[in-house]
Amino acid sequence: MEIQNFLLDLHDACHEWRLLHLPSVPAMERDEWAARYFEILAAGYAAQPPPPASSAGSHKGRRKQSKAKNLLDTLLGRAEQVLALLDDLRIPFTNNQAERDLRWAKVQQKISGTFRSVTGVAAFCRIRSYLSTMHKQGHPMLSALTAVFHGQPLPLAWAPE
Repeated sequence: MEIQNFLLDLHDACHEWRLLHLPSVPAMERDEWAARYFEILAAGYAAQPPPPASSAGSHKGRRKQSKAKNLLDTLLGRAEQVLALLDDLRIPFTNNQAERDLRWAKVQQKISGTFRSVTGVAAFCRIRSYLSTMHKQGHPMLSALTAVFHGQPLPLAWAPE
């Protein structure tokens, strides 16, 4: 529960720093967030019950860990990835956008069962990629499609000033 609150607080704090147009979290605050993260993980490990004593030779291999211990191990092993947005505020907090981008292909497969050709797959992916990029860049999708059909597609990369 404490890690959940930490992550929600981190999300809110990163949103505030983005509103200030900062490229990353200030170094001192970044270190405080990282220290708090590792303190929470250490407390989680300390709260784990000791592994049960099993009879000698009854099972081979590693002992089964609890789900909480597996989560702690993952959060520790991927700490650099979890805290990456502190160093680069352009990194999204979740992967929801990537999952939404992939959803269209899965819906298409579900409706038709499959794609009929490699050319069809390539065309579908090219169109979806273009529309997704235009949406992320703030262009209305209808005007982006209209520009394509008039032979003047909008540029895929632009830097806001």
